[in-house]
Amino acid sequence: MKSKNEKMRGSSAPKGGPKGKKFSMKSDPFFETESKKRRKMAYEDDDIESGGSDEEAKILGGSDASGGEQDEDEIEETPGEIRKRVATELLDKMRAIARKEIEDKDGDEETEEEEARDSLVAKILQQEQLEESGRIRRVIASRIKKPETADGFKVLVKHRQSVTAVALSDDDLKGFSASKDGTIIQWDVESGKTVRYQWPSEDILKSHGAKDPRGRSKKHSKSVLALAVSSDGRYLASGGLDRHVHLWDVRTREHLQAFSGHQKPLSCLSFRQGTTDLFSGSFDRTIKYWNMEDRAYIDTICGHESEVLTLDCLRKERVLTVGRDRCMMLFKVLDQSRLVFRPPPTSLECCCFINNDEFLSGSDDGSIQLWNVLRKKPVYVVKNAHALLPAGQNVEQNGSENIPDNGLENGDHKIEGYNCSSTYSWVSSISVCRGTDLVASGAGNGCIRLWAVETGKKDIRPLYDVPLVGFVNSLAFAKSGQFLVAGVGQEPRLGRWGRLPAARNGVAIQPLELL
Repeated sequence: MKSKNEKMRGSSAPKGGPKGKKFSMKSDPFFETESKKRRKMAYEDDDIESGGSDEEAKILGGSDASGGEQDEDEIEETPGEIRKRVATELLDKMRAIARKEIEDKDGDEETEEEEARDSLVAKILQQEQLEESGRIRRVIASRIKKPETADGFKVLVKHRQSVTAVALSDDDLKGFSASKDGTIIQWDVESGKTVRYQWPSEDILKSHGAKDPRGRSKKHSKSVLALAVSSDGRYLASGGLDRHVHLWDVRTREHLQAFSGHQKPLSCLSFRQGTTDLFSGSFDRTIKYWNMEDRAYIDTICGHESEVLTLDCLRKERVLTVGRDRCMMLFKVLDQSRLVFRPPPTSLECCCFINNDEFLSGSDDGSIQLWNVLRKKPVYVVKNAHALLPAGQNVEQNGSENIPDNGLENGDHKIEGYNCSSTYSWVSSISVCRGTDLVASGAGNGCIRLWAVETGKKDIRPLYDVPLVGFVNSLAFAKSGQFLVAGVGQEPRLGRWGRLPAARNGVAIQPLELL
């Protein structure tokens, strides 16, 4: 046992060295290997060459990176020169930043100017939109300068027969006129140059949707009674005795399509402002609603008990109509409702909107009525608006104070010697300069009268008379208010119950100057 224990104690001697020798850290192979590794790493670190960039080399002494040798041609910078160069670079940098700030400030001022300009444009557009919608009105009637020429209107376009309709484009550059002989003419307002629209053949009309003529006639009647041009100036609509609505392309002057549906002749047409929606009135007592862009029929509006003579519309889907049933109606298309306005015992001949809430009408007894949507009776009536002297001569144009029935007594004048029951004194046309208080009315008494509509006082004040011989069948103001166009003929628009041989069939224009 003893020997065995001794052997076991002997075997428990520390490892790593020979038996019987003392343990030493230096002789341990682990530590010996570690020391070799450290020596190797230190050696490798000593072998790594430290090198700087070319910039550092230039700053420190101008030595190159490869050999560190100084270039003989390059001048060595001293520490003071280095500090001076760095300070100069810093100053240049700060100056560039300051210059950029100034440019940004100028850019901000330019931006403010652009914003102010955009704001001004927005105000102008908003003003135009409010004027077109009828919410505000330009007061220009009091600024109209009295025409000095004794000749009156200047004949711009000639027709063979009586002119029945005139229309102007929204840019006031082009005009359109039609007559009883079926002629449709497009003319330039400034130069007076004219271009005639050519009617297509019967076969082409049928291919465009026209129905066969009724009665004994074998051809479509070309007599035109109404014209209307769209707000964008692309489409021209015409209608007459052939019971069709004809659509024309203004750019090419080609016939596009014929819309059938009315049972009797068409008497009036009007595009809804800002759209291609068209309203057409007919002797069949109906108003039809069309869309010219889609070439589609939309609806039929009924209500009149007799022939529809005139209609007018603004931007809203409302149409104002006048018929021979001695009443005026305001149709609200979306609501499918109507308002009926009945004047004193008289037959209305024409009507037009002032704004969405006010409108005018003219009758065959020579009176003009001012209406409001809130009242079923006229707000104001001007009697003897186009009176005739016993000798058949018109009143001399010596100022508004000498015009009979100047509207101050609301038509209660007792003027002897004036005849208003004649065909020549019928108010056959009336027109409003859109968005203003200026109105013009025409008859067959030899003059066109300008009026001022005063909404606050709810009256109509006469301005001037402009001489023009003939039946004034249609009137149109320029959108800018710079001129007035009249369609004149020897006969009335819808009949032959009067004739003036001295009149010239054509389109007359009268410039209007503002003070």
